[in-house]
Amino acid sequence: MPVLGWLAGRTVVEFTGKYDHWVAFILLAFVGGRMLWESFQRDRDGAKKTDNTRGFPLLMLSIATSVDALAVGLSFAFLKVNMVVASLTIGVVAFLITVTGFVVGKKSSKLIGKRAELIGGIILIMIGLRILLSHIL
Repeated sequence: MPVLGWLAGRTVVEFTGKYDHWVAFILLAFVGGRMLWESFQRDRDGAKKTDNTRGFPLLMLSIATSVDALAVGLSFAFLKVNMVVASLTIGVVAFLITVTGFVVGKKSSKLIGKRAELIGGIILIMIGLRILLSHIL
């Protein structure tokens, strides 16, 4: 996505820069809100209704996080950054953080338990708000 953002930044910067933060906020708020709602539904019904790691919720979350990477790529177009080095650095760091997240998540699931989906939903909404406010203010 940063490479696509960089390519787009060389052609349509003004068009995408005006609303990318709104798209990221709406998608993250939607997925986070759905996670919050389902965390309360599970408590009532005793069973989880959907799997947020598959299908539409995963697609929405992927797009939301990718929009932010797209925005980074857009800024790279103005900074004359070496895109090969930048893309490789972003990819390696994202991979390492993802692996760390899986390991920490697996170990913390015993501690957090049922509240993991609730906490995850709150975190996604907060990330969306941060993206939105950083562009508005």
